[in-house]
Amino acid sequence: MPATETSASCSPHRVDDALAVAEALCARRGRRFTPIRRKVLELLLRHQRSLKAYELLDEIRAIHPNATPPTVYRALDFLLEEGLVHRVDTLNTFIACGDADGAPHNLLVVCTGCGAVAEIHDDVVRKRLADRIDKAGFKLSGGEMEVKALCKNCQASQREDAHTHQHAH
Repeated sequence: MPATETSASCSPHRVDDALAVAEALCARRGRRFTPIRRKVLELLLRHQRSLKAYELLDEIRAIHPNATPPTVYRALDFLLEEGLVHRVDTLNTFIACGDADGAPHNLLVVCTGCGAVAEIHDDVVRKRLADRIDKAGFKLSGGEMEVKALCKNCQASQREDAHTHQHAH
């Protein structure tokens, strides 16, 4: 299968569409897409970036003042199980899946500058890397691998900073 890439989150005008897809997936699987689960996913979609659980909790409390950390963590666990969000271990954050009803994603590219995340599906790269890891005496664990990189915006910012720094002397 060729490599595919999707944006890690949808544009604001697609939030409702993404929520409708999530609701349909849950219904098809016989799972309950409760209001709190829907709200957590909606927040991730609207922010268009990865968020920490406590950032989500702060926003949920604006609507449900009595919400507690387990409320958000249970919603996130459900959304993870259903493939509607990804956990970004590198940043200890969560991000909405950009294509929950499409192909699975096996690589997450995480910008070490700003925390942006891109989803990529590439069986060839994953298999080659798994083979190399196996030869090193390890076994690949988890469904997704994270790769640290620098996004175009952060690359440009670094070039500008370097350029400014050179002319400052």
